[in-house]
Amino acid sequence: MKITATFLILMALLLPNILAVAEAPVAKLIGHTDRVRSVAFSPDGSLLASGSYDKTVRLWNVKAGSKKAILTGHKGGIVAVAFNPSGKLIVSASLDGAVRLWDVETGAHLQTLTGHTHHVVSIAFSLDGKTLASGSWDGAVRLWEVETWAHKRTLTGYTGWGLSLAFSPDGSLLASGNIDGSVRLWDTGFWTEKRTAMTHGGMVHSVAFSPDGYTLASGGGDKIIWLNDPKTGKSKGMLMGHTDNVHSLAFSPDGKLIASGSRDRTVRLWEVATDEPKRALTGHTDVVDSVAFSPDGKVLATGSWDKTVLLWKVAD
Repeated sequence: MKITATFLILMALLLPNILAVAEAPVAKLIGHTDRVRSVAFSPDGSLLASGSYDKTVRLWNVKAGSKKAILTGHKGGIVAVAFNPSGKLIVSASLDGAVRLWDVETGAHLQTLTGHTHHVVSIAFSLDGKTLASGSWDGAVRLWEVETWAHKRTLTGYTGWGLSLAFSPDGSLLASGNIDGSVRLWDTGFWTEKRTAMTHGGMVHSVAFSPDGYTLASGGGDKIIWLNDPKTGKSKGMLMGHTDNVHSLAFSPDGKLIASGSRDRTVRLWEVATDEPKRALTGHTDVVDSVAFSPDGKVLATGSWDKTVLLWKVAD
């Protein structure tokens, strides 16, 4: 092909908008024997938890990239894992309909929360650590008092399953993404439904609040990441680029980036200020079902149906 001055000018204009070639992951964590559905960093960033359809939760030493412990006991695949804000507990949600509590230091099973009548597919702690929310295919979100682990309330009224949950940073709102395409916001003061924030053109797989609480991101079956103002419900934009369902979302701790994992097997990093794609991370060979930033924002963990967890350096 003949290289002309016009061609060079066009390339100079277009290059800023072309995704950077992805670097290789800095670590590959292998051990799960089935799909990895969820990953979560401990609050101090030293540990990573991964939950899998192989019915186990694995704890990894992030710095060494090595296995620390395997937690067993669930009778069905694990769909979600989360550390409590103190980092002393891990909670896991499973297709067996149960939520299990684990001691991080010893790996001991502490308690099982029951009450859901179908698969439990989402869990979220409030940032003050006082409330745990669990969402299930039974159409209900159950709220648990962490101090006693007593069931304190059930949120109902869905026309479909709840697939994802997230508390706002100030604790005033709980967002739920649902199979009917809705993103619902609940007022945690009265536990009443405040509004439906956005209706996707497909099921909503993931919801996430920005660290400052001013933006709610949601991704799902329409391949689009919608950004909304949770206070007013008004749209703040959309992120487009994935070629299949968006399965997972996470804001970086400084709120400048959004990471998204998709059925198209890629992870994308987006600049929040410009709504522009920054980087595409390719390395998984199947659906990317979970993404999580380390607390310092330097590492991104991604879990996939290819049974692996990859760690990526995303900041110096």
